[in-house]
Amino acid sequence: MTVTRSIRTPIMHRVVEVGPLVFVGGTIADDTKVGMGDQTRNILTKIEGYLGEVGLDRKAIVQATIFVTDLSHKKEMDAAWTEFFGEALPTRATVGAADLGGGALIEVVTTATRG
Repeated sequence: MTVTRSIRTPIMHRVVEVGPLVFVGGTIADDTKVGMGDQTRNILTKIEGYLGEVGLDRKAIVQATIFVTDLSHKKEMDAAWTEFFGEALPTRATVGAADLGGGALIEVVTTATRG
């Protein structure tokens, strides 16, 4: 199977495609001084932009793993999440993390599909 890597950073490729699966690496917000809801919105917009560079959009996302530093803010994240995805909600897991670095409250990893 062919592996295609896109959007290189110093430590990874943001997008890696294998067959019909498209993996988007861990993404944090550009502004980590804002709250959980705004960080979530920024991250999801960034992920959709990364997918757009390989010809996909948010509806292609089928799975997400979300890391948050404070689960007491989960409702704020959930509101931004459901607002963004509407009825096309992917499966997901939310995991508590002690520290994501740089003030990030949330980091999101997604898998999309071309299928």
